[in-house]
Amino acid sequence: MNIPDILKSWPLYILPHHFISRLVFRLTRIQCPTIVPGTIRLFSDVFKVNLEEAQNPDPASYNTFNEFFTRPLKPELRPIAEGENVLSSPVDGAVSQSGKIEEGRIFQAKGHYYSALELLGGDEKRAAPFMNGQFMTIYLSPRDYHRIHMPLAGKLVEQVYVPGRLFSVAGHTTRTIPRLFARNERVVALFDTDYGKLAMVLVGAINVAAIETVWDGLVTPPQGWGVKRQVFPDVTLAKGEEMGRFNMGSTVILLLENPGLQWGQGLLADKPLKLGERLATL
Repeated sequence: MNIPDILKSWPLYILPHHFISRLVFRLTRIQCPTIVPGTIRLFSDVFKVNLEEAQNPDPASYNTFNEFFTRPLKPELRPIAEGENVLSSPVDGAVSQSGKIEEGRIFQAKGHYYSALELLGGDEKRAAPFMNGQFMTIYLSPRDYHRIHMPLAGKLVEQVYVPGRLFSVAGHTTRTIPRLFARNERVVALFDTDYGKLAMVLVGAINVAAIETVWDGLVTPPQGWGVKRQVFPDVTLAKGEEMGRFNMGSTVILLLENPGLQWGQGLLADKPLKLGERLATL
């Protein structure tokens, strides 16, 4: 039992997650040319953001903090790993966990598991392809690039919004809060690919004031009160193409039907990743 982790995590149970996150949503969209650039510079200093990687590195050029937070990068800095059967990283971030899904059970942290069924919204047919597949959990810190790209080419089957809490997804909470990712608000995008089903789960967290997809725009907020399934015909995305974005940091979980996936060497917990980096071969 890690007492420091528990002490940091337990207050999150009583915080008004959605109220705090909606307040952040409003604050990060305030337009104020006398405040926004200074806030961006301070944030960049504290979290060691490399502004030179942005297409526009000038803090004064952003109308709102959220424009800066979801900034595009210079594309030549994030080449996409070549090969149709090569799984590339969908984001900048760090590996939290990866490996096999065993009879629907996904490893969260030592002593903690959750199920693919509950993660994907409780639909057995939707979860069935992944019951003995593979997964990777990637954590995005505040300094990271927050647009999410396709790790494989795929055709969108459905988008599913799943309501929930907004616990932090930092290391101390993943180690202490049971079934964390299956309890938080999330957006599931399910794709057909040449190598089987692919689920991309965009997990919300406290201060993650919005989750967007390129085909539907802003999915949350507002907070929903039930699982919502939507179909968007004829949405096909190429490998490396943007599929969504977070407003503030969070977590992306990849679920893959393909049991023959071979993860690359050295993909240990906490390993930093860059968008487009080779993750595995299918």
